[in-house]
Amino acid sequence: MQIILLEKVLNVGNLGDVVKVKDGYARNFLIPKKMARRATAAAMAEFEARRAEMEKLAAEKLAQAQASGEKLNGLVITLVQKAGVDGRLFGSVTHGDVADALAKQGIEVNKSQVRFPAGHVKTTGEHPVSIALHTDVVADITLQVKAEAM
Repeated sequence: MQIILLEKVLNVGNLGDVVKVKDGYARNFLIPKKMARRATAAAMAEFEARRAEMEKLAAEKLAQAQASGEKLNGLVITLVQKAGVDGRLFGSVTHGDVADALAKQGIEVNKSQVRFPAGHVKTTGEHPVSIALHTDVVADITLQVKAEAM
């Protein structure tokens, strides 16, 4: 299916690109999330009329994400979880746990923006965590997991 991208999509294209993607990806993900439209003549004409406005909005989003990324880079958050004697957690630290810990510090992120590069966190200690604020902005923070005192 031919679509017009209304914002930058990772591994697909930039704002305004007309690309061909799988039908299901377009119908079930890109179009419902308002990231793309079908590439019809009317849609292309409308997009060209609004192009400057959309580029300005995209630039504002990027600037806002970069400002948030500067605040986040190098941040250390500490979580206390139940753990065994050997340092293994009963369960694991989830994306939601990290998002909640950041929210307590006044930084709002969705749990879908939290990435664990080394896989799920199932042990105590320090772990790297990436926060994808924008397709071009990724902030790296450190997650300290401590064992809960029994």
